[in-house]
Amino acid sequence: MADLLQGKKQFHLQTEPDDIGKYVILPGDPGRVPKIAAYLENARQIAYNREYNTYTGLLDGEPVSVVSTGIGGPSAAIAVEELVKCGAHTFIRIGTSGGIDLKVVGGDLLIASAAVRGDGTSKEYLPPDYPAAADFTVLKALEAAAKELSQDEDGKRYHVGIIQSKDSFYGETNPETMPIAETLQNRWQAYVRCGCLTSEMEAAAIYSVAIARHVRAGAVLTALWNVERSNAGMSDPICNDSTRAIQCAVGAVKKLIAYDKGQLAL
Repeated sequence: MADLLQGKKQFHLQTEPDDIGKYVILPGDPGRVPKIAAYLENARQIAYNREYNTYTGLLDGEPVSVVSTGIGGPSAAIAVEELVKCGAHTFIRIGTSGGIDLKVVGGDLLIASAAVRGDGTSKEYLPPDYPAAADFTVLKALEAAAKELSQDEDGKRYHVGIIQSKDSFYGETNPETMPIAETLQNRWQAYVRCGCLTSEMEAAAIYSVAIARHVRAGAVLTALWNVERSNAGMSDPICNDSTRAIQCAVGAVKKLIAYDKGQLAL
């Protein structure tokens, strides 16, 4: 097995260092990669293996890659590990989520300052009491980009705060069907009382790998809906459009490129 992992070409991504930019946008869905890559100049597909679809192009003259991670922490961690080996140092997850805090409306952007480690992957990287937190510079770039794209209107706002990462989608949506229903429901209510913004499945793993490997990571998510708003009898619109989140991630990368060149203060 060691021989399989020692070449320049990464075992899962099937990429080499010359293929990958220092800045990487990480959607979950392989099908979303070409849509994001369309914001880059001269973008081309580098590889497509398993859940990992990889494109690289230019943004303000700097190579930038877009790589899908698939669903969940294990595959996301593999992507970040192999991208770091290819020389990448800055990662922005872009994805969808289910709102928790009542102020979150479908269509809003959620910028994750940290993630509740409800997954299993992060436990392989960090001590149990160590937080899965975003890099502060990436966080500031994402907030600045989100502010430019947002309005004080339902579905068009942005929020910065703590999110939840989990391993079981149906443990969230149908906890009453699980043998540990009471545990899942009680834990969820604790997150509600804490003001947790939203729930998704990859950020804690990505942040944990980034912390362990000493690289930068952040995340911007679209709220698809908010079941807590429905439960409270409030309007709960559904949003399936990730365009604003994509624009936020691309805008943040542009700001980080300028910041790293000493051309912008964040």
